[in-house]
Amino acid sequence: MEKYVNIDWKPDKSLKMPLYKQISQYISNKVSCGDWLVGSKLPPQRKLSELFQVNRSTVVTAMEELMSYGMLESEYGGGTRVASNTWSLFMSTPPDWNNYIHSSPFRSNMPTIQIINKLEYDERYVRLGTGELSPSLFPHDLMTKVFKKLPAKIPALGYLGPLGLPELRRSLTERMALKGIDVPDSSIVVTSGSLQGLQLISVCMLKPGSTVFTESPTYLKSLQVFQSAGMHLSGIPMDKNGLMYWQIGKETGQALLYTIPTHQNPTGLVMPEERRKELFQFCNANRLPVIEDDAYGDLWFDQEPPKPIKAMDQNGMILYLGTVSKTLAPGLRIGWLAGPESVVYRIGDVKMQVDYGASSLSQWALAEFFDSGYYDDYLIFLRQELKARRDLALSLLNQHFKDLADWSVPQGGFYIWLRFKIPLSMDNLFQRALDKNILLNPGNIYDFADNNALRLSYAYADPEDLCKAIKTLSHVVEACLKK
Repeated sequence: MEKYVNIDWKPDKSLKMPLYKQISQYISNKVSCGDWLVGSKLPPQRKLSELFQVNRSTVVTAMEELMSYGMLESEYGGGTRVASNTWSLFMSTPPDWNNYIHSSPFRSNMPTIQIINKLEYDERYVRLGTGELSPSLFPHDLMTKVFKKLPAKIPALGYLGPLGLPELRRSLTERMALKGIDVPDSSIVVTSGSLQGLQLISVCMLKPGSTVFTESPTYLKSLQVFQSAGMHLSGIPMDKNGLMYWQIGKETGQALLYTIPTHQNPTGLVMPEERRKELFQFCNANRLPVIEDDAYGDLWFDQEPPKPIKAMDQNGMILYLGTVSKTLAPGLRIGWLAGPESVVYRIGDVKMQVDYGASSLSQWALAEFFDSGYYDDYLIFLRQELKARRDLALSLLNQHFKDLADWSVPQGGFYIWLRFKIPLSMDNLFQRALDKNILLNPGNIYDFADNNALRLSYAYADPEDLCKAIKTLSHVVEACLKK
């Protein structure tokens, strides 16, 4: 998908300055200050006229003026690009930030994900694939009760130790014990979300050139965390029971396995207990360390899932990641990692160098949520709400997509994995849906090859919006198939 410069401005029609001059000045300022780099591509003129809310002829006049300066260039069939920052010679010359940006080892997100990350905060779009709970499900009353209690409990809001708030870590040991995971609080480090746990592992636990095995498709593929640290992702296929571990092979070398066995992201699959035992035995026999991501483990509907793989671990082979971003509030930015003390202390040390600890206020608040019982009360409510939303989504799919796609029936979590019966361009579908103010998460951002699928979420959009968006999406898909 073509990546264009970001434009969030439009000319002021009340000014005496001609509109084309305002546009010309805006573009020249973006180039001269280094916001738009040499080689950056501008949207088509039709799109620019929409963004600037002017006639296309006005855009053409502005473009021609900038081309006469040598700032922009137009290639036949290739659109308009920034040719140079010649304009800045009339002012001061900025540094060539392009060299700095592209010399960084941390990779950019895929263009599709960059668009998703930007538009998720634009209220004009219905978010049909997002990994976030609806604001309507936020527990306002419980949060008010928690924060009323905190002033009497918090001695100060200073920095906390490398592993995080002791009171929270003690609560976490109790909660994990209910899942069969027996770890002391000295084996837990509090992180700023479970994603930070992955990042810390990538920078302080693995050598460049290491291999990270993972399910295919997987949420991990949509990130650049391990790749930016010089590691290679290797996708392992799944069947109806999850990861087909026997396809990993026995020559694992410098490698580890990342897995989401419960309500897998993006497919929603739950790995049954027998497969978990087999996977654990395989990894134990081949000395293959495991990162187990349990972000959705508490979000089951009718039947509690099998215990985490970590519950079988007696040798410190598994690093377990937990979070409340999917159950309570992503804005708390609280996750945790449980593993051997040597690993936990190493990660705690590096975390202190990165941000000097997760939010003290958030840690105190979450400890109170756990200890008061509010969190468990809220989980009961949340499971009921998510199940009702899932049932609505399935009903809508049966109504509008029966002839177009197949899909999973999730037993928890956020997602339905929708697989189209006839191949179609995911990039084309993504763009056409945007034109209808629907924001999708195409399946190919999670996979190692094109997969003709979508990750649909029933957790965010309100029921009315969900009904309209799924019906509209079915028409968009039909239009894509006719093309």
